[in-house]
Amino acid sequence: MAKGKYREAAEKFNAFYVLDGLESGEPGDDEWVSNNIAKCLSHLGKWKESNRYAIKAYQQSIQKKSRKAEVKKACLLLSENYEKLGEVGKALEYLKIYSELVKKDKLQEISSRATKMEIQAVVAKSDQAKKVLEQEKILQEKENQNQRWWLFSIAAGLFSSFVVVFLLMRNNKNKQKANLLLQKQKEEVQEALSQLKSTQSQLIQSEKMASLGELTAGIAHEIQNPLNFVNNFSEVNKELLVEMKEEMDKGNLTDAKEIANDVIANSEKINHHGKRAGDIVKGMLQHSRSSSGVKEPTDINALADEYLRLAYHGLRAKDKSFNATMKTDFDETIGNINIIPQDIGRVILNLITNAFYVVNEKSKQNIAGYEPTVSVSTHRSLSSGEGRGEVLISVKDNGNGIPQKILDKIFQPFFTTKPTGQGTGLGLSLSYDIVKAHGGEIRVDTKENKGTEFIVQIPVQ
Repeated sequence: MAKGKYREAAEKFNAFYVLDGLESGEPGDDEWVSNNIAKCLSHLGKWKESNRYAIKAYQQSIQKKSRKAEVKKACLLLSENYEKLGEVGKALEYLKIYSELVKKDKLQEISSRATKMEIQAVVAKSDQAKKVLEQEKILQEKENQNQRWWLFSIAAGLFSSFVVVFLLMRNNKNKQKANLLLQKQKEEVQEALSQLKSTQSQLIQSEKMASLGELTAGIAHEIQNPLNFVNNFSEVNKELLVEMKEEMDKGNLTDAKEIANDVIANSEKINHHGKRAGDIVKGMLQHSRSSSGVKEPTDINALADEYLRLAYHGLRAKDKSFNATMKTDFDETIGNINIIPQDIGRVILNLITNAFYVVNEKSKQNIAGYEPTVSVSTHRSLSSGEGRGEVLISVKDNGNGIPQKILDKIFQPFFTTKPTGQGTGLGLSLSYDIVKAHGGEIRVDTKENKGTEFIVQIPVQ
């Protein structure tokens, strides 16, 4: 298509429908392919045929609610085609839809910025309220000093006593006003803190759901393989049972027993792949639900390997051009360790996703000989006490590294180096808190233009 061979390109995209149908069972369900076929046909002057594919891409994208870019492409192409066909009304209709989608994207970006400004305003209001409380405390101390001085002056005489009573009454009135003001400020501080906690809780949940969304595409890819095995072996078993029935009717018991053995072997494979699919779904549910706070024996190697593959396929689903080399080195002597799997899983997923992001950004610089690589490894080290020690989980990349001037800020809440809308700045902050809750720590080893290694240390017995 880039070379202008639109007829050949359209044929290749149509062939993709057939190949895609072999895996999904629903040929022609990829709106990206539909848009590209429509684009090729438009260049060939076949505007009506182009519209048929563009409308298909538009409808598929609307149903999935997750491919806004494809919706906009389809609307823009339909507007151009209808204009060339002389159907100005329809051209204007799809141009309006395109404009509304662009406007919504801009509003979402503005809303995201406004949320951050609201958080800053709440924090500023909280700081101001604390200053008011400190000032009121100073005023209270001064009032107490005045009362002691006037009580001491009562011995000077009745006139002095009258003056003291008068001043005390006035001071008491001022004190009541000060207490009312202090109570009001206290209520405002409590309200501000409640708003801040609520906002933080919402952002933390948003971060968890964002990481779950990154896993969804990877899970779909991973679960398709065992499901294909189950379907294929089920069909083979059906054919074998028919064949076995025929052999039994003929009286060939020996051949029938051999076929029965094949059916048993296939059933075991169906059971194995069914459990594999179940494990993938179980892992997704563990990641999405709130942490129970209960530690349980967990295979840390399997957990790290699972999230590495799911994160990779998830990013590949969002960006077809993304590619990276994955390396693993797991210490098989670790065995199961007591952790909260959904919490440590979030830590590993966040570190791996960040690693893939930085190597992908570096690969866009077109550096000669550069090969984006992410390595995940585990290691158990024993201390002097028998059976005690720690497990080290390493996530390493060969990206551009972290500049020294921001190295001290990476674990601060809301700090991010990603463009607006691509990161909340809570991933590393949450990971730091989770590891601390397990009694461990996160170390960072980075070199600019060379790469970064995050090492999670978890104590075990």
